[in-house]
Amino acid sequence: QVQLVESGGRLVQAGGSLRLSCAASGGTFSTYTMGWFRQAPGKGREFVAAISWSGGSTAYADSVKGRFTISRDNAKNTVTLQMNNVKPEDTAVYHCAARVTWGGNRRYEENDFEHWGQGTQVTVSY
Repeated sequence: QVQLVESGGRLVQAGGSLRLSCAASGGTFSTYTMGWFRQAPGKGREFVAAISWSGGSTAYADSVKGRFTISRDNAKNTVTLQMNNVKPEDTAVYHCAARVTWGGNRRYEENDFEHWGQGTQVTVSY
């Protein structure tokens, strides 16, 4: 079973950038579809982005299209989320997730993914 550990969350000013990373271990990383979700206080877990096992296909939530980029390095067992032009509404705990198959370029739900990390806090100030 794959284990996922996120890092890179911090306090950042609106308009700034930051890069989240997720390190995977204990499974065949290169076969997994990887995703990022976020959960703001008092809200449910929200899809952010996903990437296929090869990196050739990606999917994004409308709210982050053009600002966030998901990528992966199968040699290093890592997936990253580059966040540019961040907004206060991006404030949330960001979770890395893994699933066995690529489900297409669509908005994923929390129960579409089988494995989860503990999350990293991103806070965007005005």
